[in-house]
Amino acid sequence: VQLQASGGGLVKIGGSLTLSCQVSGSTFDEHAIGWFRQAPGKEREGIACINCNDGKPDYDNSVKGRFTISRDTVKKTVYLQMDNLKSEDTAIYYCAASWSNSAWLVGSLYEFWGQGTQVTVSS
Repeated sequence: VQLQASGGGLVKIGGSLTLSCQVSGSTFDEHAIGWFRQAPGKEREGIACINCNDGKPDYDNSVKGRFTISRDTVKKTVYLQMDNLKSEDTAIYYCAASWSNSAWLVGSLYEFWGQGTQVTVSS
């Protein structure tokens, strides 16, 4: 399974950005897809996933209500719509795939990882 994340960039506080994760090499619907991020000096954290909570999406409390995860099964792409961005959202964002539909936001349960895309939120 290969994953390609894209869409990062520089955005102002309160702005929006949409990340994309293109998935190839496997049957798209069989995987949970998660978005994770790692800020400088901090541990990686899971923030959103789809098909991961017994088939339902899940969000970390830090992004709930601001970020929305969705997928296009035809394009085999998972999107992360990020609204009302805060400076603390600055990080490298990664997408990952898991064979488990109950992987939740547990990074160790994701077997396949894409390269990261940088998101910088500034004033």
